[in-house]
Amino acid sequence: MAEFIMPSLGADMTAGTLAKWRVAAGDTVAQGDIIAEVETDKGIIEVEVFESGVVLELLVKEGEKVPVGTALAELGDPGGPAADAAAGAGAAAAAGAAAGTDTAAATAACLLYT
Repeated sequence: MAEFIMPSLGADMTAGTLAKWRVAAGDTVAQGDIIAEVETDKGIIEVEVFESGVVLELLVKEGEKVPVGTALAELGDPGGPAADAAAGAGAAAAAGAAAGTDTAAATAACLLYT
């Protein structure tokens, strides 16, 4: 398992705000993919991932300001047990959104039974 961390996007950057996720739990990413947008004092910057894998969990919410070096997401190996659970959680959240239910509850329920 690997962590995707808040990068330093400038010599004087100590923290950044996660403006937008471009991925969800269960998505497969490849090295070089843009997976997030980070707001700094200088503007919004697209951030790429440096490892390939499956997004297991998004640890920071959009709009949250965190210090450089903070884990933003967890990545895992495609096809591994954790990746399968993340894919199930993503499917549960999508199903909940389509049905108009609480996606957090649907995701938690999915994780409990995988």
